[in-house]
Amino acid sequence: MKGDGKNLLFISGTGGDLRLSPNAFDNNLKDNFQLLAYDQRGLGQTQIPDGPYTMKDYADDAFSLINKLGWKETYVIGVSFGGMVAQHLAIRHPHQVKKLVLMCTSPGGKNHSYPLHELEDLDKESHVKKFISISDDRITKEFIKKNPDMYEMLFEQFMQYIDKGNNNKGKLLQLEARKHHDTNRDLHKINCPTLIAGGLYDQISPMKNLLALDNLIPTSSVKFFKGGHSFFLQDGTAWATIIEFLKDDSDRLKEAN
Repeated sequence: MKGDGKNLLFISGTGGDLRLSPNAFDNNLKDNFQLLAYDQRGLGQTQIPDGPYTMKDYADDAFSLINKLGWKETYVIGVSFGGMVAQHLAIRHPHQVKKLVLMCTSPGGKNHSYPLHELEDLDKESHVKKFISISDDRITKEFIKKNPDMYEMLFEQFMQYIDKGNNNKGKLLQLEARKHHDTNRDLHKINCPTLIAGGLYDQISPMKNLLALDNLIPTSSVKFFKGGHSFFLQDGTAWATIIEFLKDDSDRLKEAN
């Protein structure tokens, strides 16, 4: 936990590990809020409870953490898988979530995100190449041909991240829980101001999935940025927009349909 200001819980994505960078503290959030981030069950430096896990388990983990800290309410940011967890948190514990930011995520069901569990059967090099291609659909064969040095640098960064990250039982249990994520019938229960943010070129959580979220959450707005699944690292306006949303006290909500 770092920073001062209003409480902000950050829920990370698939395989999230605070020992790796970039992470929740490598941006301006800690300069504007009291920022709390944690390794989810089975990942990073946490224990690996016996599975299987459910999405409700992950949401209740988050609730237990903020409840133990005595936080009566908090802003919540969920990224990718963390955005799925954040949906369940806001549905199950609505009085705890004052504002919600759902980043590069999906409601599940027919609007599911890319089945990342399918990549686990690939060798490491094929895994990384496929992940890069679905992370940003601008990275085509033509792009790679024209920008070989840039692609090689990106490839090596992903390879190193996988080498240092969570290729273990906890990650596999997380991917299994992710397969069953579906909040479509319950998203109308989210009643706090919600910003849905995504990348224009993301094929893991494509635009149609974010628009589905926006359609189902009565108090939401949606904004797309110039980037892929990691748009918040690619578009310099992303974090500023998110921080502005969280700090805006006008709370102008979209009327429910």
